[in-house]
Amino acid sequence: MSQMIEHIVLFKVKDDVDSDKIDAMVDGLNSLATIDQVLYISAAPIHRLRSASAFTHVLHSRYRSKEDLSAYVAHPDHLRVVEATMPIWEDIMSVDWIAHQAPGILKPPAGSVGKVTLLKVKENVTEEAKKEIMEVVKEKSHEITVGENFSPARAKGFSIASVAYFKDLGEVEVNEELVKEKIGGYVEDTIVVEFMVPTS
Repeated sequence: MSQMIEHIVLFKVKDDVDSDKIDAMVDGLNSLATIDQVLYISAAPIHRLRSASAFTHVLHSRYRSKEDLSAYVAHPDHLRVVEATMPIWEDIMSVDWIAHQAPGILKPPAGSVGKVTLLKVKENVTEEAKKEIMEVVKEKSHEITVGENFSPARAKGFSIASVAYFKDLGEVEVNEELVKEKIGGYVEDTIVVEFMVPTS
């Protein structure tokens, strides 16, 4: 498979929500792996967050095409989970992009660590500069996909996204200084989320 669609959703669960309801949300989202169009899906609490926003949970899923993503979004099981869990959300944002080179491992192993980076690019940044930003982000890891968001409705202005997986927390590079040095002039805001791939 040469290209695939990456779909990331960040959730902020309301502060006073019972932990049983939060567990039910995560379980419900992970149960969507049974939908035919889903190549991979994983929902988990955020382990570490570098952002002014206070997101608490992340969902990452993968699809063969935009059509498969649309079929997943419209699927009755997906709609049921969204309807059941929406009352506990305080905030939500999502981004979608085309990974022009699918990673070698489609389903990161349980216990591995995912790292999502979202960039809000300054308004007058050229297409050339956006390509440069994506090249800089890509250099950091071999198992990374990066791209431009194609679903702006819920993205809060974040337009470039990447996701990478690492064996464990010790392997996650926190070398954002180098990236900031190279692309900081183009970027208005950044969200970095790390999470553990659930074991069950």
